[in-house]
Amino acid sequence: MAELRSSASAHAAQVLRYYFYYSMAPILELRKLVKHFPGQQAVREISLVIPRGSFFSLLGPSGCGKTTTLRLIAGFEQPTSGDVLLNGEIVNQRQPYERNVSTVFQNYALFPHLTARANVEFGLKRHRATDIGRRVREVLELVGLTGKETRRPAQLSGGERQRVALARSLVLQPDVLLLDEPLAALDPKLRKQMRVELKALQRRAGVTFLLVTHDQEEALSMSDHLAVMNEGRIEQVGSPEDVYLRPRSRFVAGFLGAVNWISGAGIRPEAVRLLPAGEVTPGDATSGDATPDRRAPGVVTGSVFLGDCVQVLVRLHSGEDTVAQLPRRAALFQPGDPVQFTWSAADEMTFP
Repeated sequence: MAELRSSASAHAAQVLRYYFYYSMAPILELRKLVKHFPGQQAVREISLVIPRGSFFSLLGPSGCGKTTTLRLIAGFEQPTSGDVLLNGEIVNQRQPYERNVSTVFQNYALFPHLTARANVEFGLKRHRATDIGRRVREVLELVGLTGKETRRPAQLSGGERQRVALARSLVLQPDVLLLDEPLAALDPKLRKQMRVELKALQRRAGVTFLLVTHDQEEALSMSDHLAVMNEGRIEQVGSPEDVYLRPRSRFVAGFLGAVNWISGAGIRPEAVRLLPAGEVTPGDATSGDATPDRRAPGVVTGSVFLGDCVQVLVRLHSGEDTVAQLPRRAALFQPGDPVQFTWSAADEMTFP
């Protein structure tokens, strides 16, 4: 009996260790990943850890290596050196169909002659899965397509076609869902709506999402974590708030949003206040404030109305052209008005 209890305790401990490892260990890891093409080094020794169950984004300009990185993870390309690890196992030599990842492409790649249900069923039938009807029904409900199962892609809106593509990938129960610029083909209004839906879908499904995008707003609004890439390298990894507010390089600061560069310091337009020339602020050095406002005199040269805010263009006396983003009701300045361009020292971004 004592031996039985000891055996049961050992088994329970093993189960706990297994649960702890798979709940805490990263789902995906890249180790010193390199990819060369003839005359081009597309990926330059990048290392990255993707947390399990997260919404992670690779963000960067065209040609930075983000799509090549996605293809290396999916198995469509082989690394020149370095490793791709899925659930702790190196998968470099595995074919795409041997890796438990799915990809949603920019053009969705739906079969035009098949219904929404048939598109979703396709991968399950190739894998000779069981209980196909139930799995397809559940995933179509998950993405909000109940009642539209018999429609073909041409009979669906852009957002609905995207949902079919997502359902087709999610029904395979992948460890990681790879998203290659999935919102690029949608109009701006629908794109904003789908950001909210995609984030909510990821939370409901509990699957790790890895998004590749060049759209800063997209990555900032949906991601738990993001990596900013440039010229095949990772410039910075962190939460959207951390990377936006505390960028580690001029490239990251400038790529994630507009920046005013004044005497080597960067100031976001939304961190700026405009005051009439000569007006004293509570943070003025003469008021005894421990962190006085920075200020620079200038002249308003124009404005851009953006609906919920106004961007006021200011040319500083030192020669820099700058932008202040102000609430609509506070932007009462006219071209030619002399102003003080002011900001807090705490909002400055400086780099070596």
